[in-house]
Amino acid sequence: MLDRLTSLEVFAKVAANGSLSGAARAMGLSQTMVTKHVASLEARLGIKLFHRTTRRLSITEAGRLYLESSERILADMETADAAVARERAEPRGLLRVNVPVVFGTRQVAPLMAGFSERYPEVTIELGLNDRLVDLAEEGWDLAIRIGRLRDSSMVARKLAPNRLVVCAAPSYLAKHGTPRTVADLAAHNCLGYTLTQQGSAAEWPFGVDGEIRIQISGTLRANNGDALRAATLAGLGLARQPTFIIADDLRAGTLVALPLDQPEMQSSAVHAVYLPDRRPPAKVRAFIDFLAARFAPVTPWDRGLF
Repeated sequence: MLDRLTSLEVFAKVAANGSLSGAARAMGLSQTMVTKHVASLEARLGIKLFHRTTRRLSITEAGRLYLESSERILADMETADAAVARERAEPRGLLRVNVPVVFGTRQVAPLMAGFSERYPEVTIELGLNDRLVDLAEEGWDLAIRIGRLRDSSMVARKLAPNRLVVCAAPSYLAKHGTPRTVADLAAHNCLGYTLTQQGSAAEWPFGVDGEIRIQISGTLRANNGDALRAATLAGLGLARQPTFIIADDLRAGTLVALPLDQPEMQSSAVHAVYLPDRRPPAKVRAFIDFLAARFAPVTPWDRGLF
């Protein structure tokens, strides 16, 4: 079955050239193939598009009416093709980005003024939630994910390490003492994060690959890092928090990092993920490159801490 759009292009070219052979030369097709395309249109429409004699070819009245519509369709297709090509080549249009709530609020949103200044043709829709969204089903262009990536068919680019620190307020440590080893954690009120991808709200992993699992317990669990930060600042207990949340508190001394006898995980990171595409739209590439540049070589929240 012949492609209808190609048949329209052939028909318009025949009308413009006034001959089948001229259209064939212009389009790089055989005259036989050009004839088949015209015949296919005529059979589907049930009309004659051209009068043919041995000496000349002329368009019919019905063919002239059909040509007007065909040229509009072909022009619209060219416009659509050009728009898509521009989007692939130049950052422009709506970019839907899904980001975890606290990271988006603290680390991504403040950078959007700089991004918009550089790419004024891009409109950002920043979706903030801690749910693992389905990019294809929900129409997101990309997502920022933190922690260990699950196996998936998505393309991922590492933007930054995600440093985790066990911390506490000086008031808590003065009252309950300072743990020195991971085994000491059992004697402390440890606040759990319920959405963690490393361990659980009742378990903190240590070691380079998270191979050491320490059971913890405490009087508060929460699904939001800022809520845990507030409780920790108030002296409720120990928390294991990413530095993108507590860096300013560590600098100010309102929270104290607790070096223990086992290292924190090294495999946790901040990634940008998007659906497989041989050449992602320019707006996606521009956004990822922009964040990567801002987070390298040392993330802004970690500067001066380590």
